[in-house]
Amino acid sequence: MRWSDRVFRRVSLPEGGWPAQRILITGASGGIGQALVDELTAAGARLLITGRRDEALEALVARHPGQVTAMTADLTRAEDRNRLVMASRDAGCNMLVNAAGVNRVGLFESCSDEEIEALVTLNLTATLQLTRALLPQLLAAEHGWVVNLGSTFGTIGYPGQVGYCATKFALRGFSQALRRELADTRVRVLHVSPRATRTAMNAPEVEAMNQALGNAMDTPARVASAVRRAIEHGREETQLGGPEQLFTRLNSLLPRLVDQALLRQLPVIRRFLAPAGETGPDASETRHLP
Repeated sequence: MRWSDRVFRRVSLPEGGWPAQRILITGASGGIGQALVDELTAAGARLLITGRRDEALEALVARHPGQVTAMTADLTRAEDRNRLVMASRDAGCNMLVNAAGVNRVGLFESCSDEEIEALVTLNLTATLQLTRALLPQLLAAEHGWVVNLGSTFGTIGYPGQVGYCATKFALRGFSQALRRELADTRVRVLHVSPRATRTAMNAPEVEAMNQALGNAMDTPARVASAVRRAIEHGREETQLGGPEQLFTRLNSLLPRLVDQALLRQLPVIRRFLAPAGETGPDASETRHLP
């Protein structure tokens, strides 16, 4: 096999499939994280899961006896990350699924320093730090995987999601750069971009805004299924949603067209997200991305 074939060929799950996978999933107590646990255990994988909510993690362990081990951790704390890395070594994990994240929907002018720091620390800094700490183990595995859960807003900058977009754009760049850096190793790096998803992280006004704009929303189970398929087929980049796939391409080629489409959405976005008493421009016209 030529070097170029070895480096750039797509790699799917090796012989043994899911039952041979030992996976660390972060953010497992959240909506998408819980769905990932259900999806991957059903496929036969064994999991080490982590999150901040004890009760949610314990419920997952009880739901999948013998397949799931849980460890409560705050990924922004170095000591908790170290405990996770040690537990991952004991469990023989050969795959890391970075699903932990937080969102803050609102106009950027009303975002506090503390909120910005929280977004960047969890969505980006802690994810990079954990991945780096676990990388020696993944490199030593016969087949290693890093799977990063991004967002459509890691490709399309969207009003009302400025801080979140900043972290998800960075995560996409991290995934691409790490994939290329590890291209001559046995570690594969995948990036999956969900679109709007119905989880408890969404405030009621966000749900109402998406409905007013006509934005499609997926269930966590659909996202988890897409992640499983991306791993099975070795897809380096996966974008959920047909319209979103079109607009991410359009945004890279003709960003001014997307600027104009989103400008028409601004009145509705401001109506839902502006602080009380500040409605912004007239919100009588509602349009959405096709």
